[in-house]
Amino acid sequence: MTKLLAPSILAADFSKLGEEIKSVEIAGADIIHFDVMDGHFVPNLTIGPMILEATRRVTSLPIDAHLMVTNPDEVLESYIQAGANYLSVHVEVCPHLHRTLQRIRSLGVKAGVVLNPHSSVTSIETVLEDLDYVLVMTVNPGFGGQKFIESAFQKVGQLDKIRQERKLNFLIEVDGGVKLDNIAKISQAGTNLFVAGSAIFGSEDYRATIKAMKEAW
Repeated sequence: MTKLLAPSILAADFSKLGEEIKSVEIAGADIIHFDVMDGHFVPNLTIGPMILEATRRVTSLPIDAHLMVTNPDEVLESYIQAGANYLSVHVEVCPHLHRTLQRIRSLGVKAGVVLNPHSSVTSIETVLEDLDYVLVMTVNPGFGGQKFIESAFQKVGQLDKIRQERKLNFLIEVDGGVKLDNIAKISQAGTNLFVAGSAIFGSEDYRATIKAMKEAW
C-alpha cells in the first residue's frame, strides 16, 4: 500500500514557519502534519485554524490536522474551512464517533481516528469501515521529542491484520518517536503514513533526511 512521510511542523522553527514548510515540501515531504493541542485534553497549547490557513497559503501539499482537543465536534469545521485535507479525532472524546466521522467525510475531508498508547484497537473496530485512516500514537500526546513506545508495534500489527482479513483500505498512521533508525521496523509492522518532527526539523539537511527515511522503509 501507499507509504507517505509527513513532517510535523510542531518541531519547526516558528519564527520562520512559512520557510520551514516550503523547505520540507521541496525536500520531498508528502503531507504536512498539523498538531492542534488545547491545553485541556493534553497538557500543552499549540496552534489553531488561523495558522492552518496560513500553512495552506504556503504549500500545495495535503495538510493532516490532528485534533488533540476535548471538543472536536465543535471546532472541526473551522479546521476544514482553513484548508485541512485529513482530519483526525481521538476516540476518547467522541461519544458519537460514527456520526463525527460521517460529518468529516461529508465535508470532503479524509476522516481519521486516533488511538492513544493506552487505547485499544477494539474501541474502534465497529467504525473501521467508516474512516480513511487510524493514527496510532507511539508517544503520549502533548509534547514533541518523546521516545517511541515499543508496545505500539503490536497495535499496528493488529490493525494491519484486521485490514487484510476484512479487505479494508484504511491507512495506518504512526506519530511519535519516528526516526531513521526505527522507520524500517515501523514500516514492516504495516504502517503507511509516518509522522516525523524533530527527526526532520532537527536535522541539518531536510532533503537528505527525508530521502534516507524513504529509502529505509
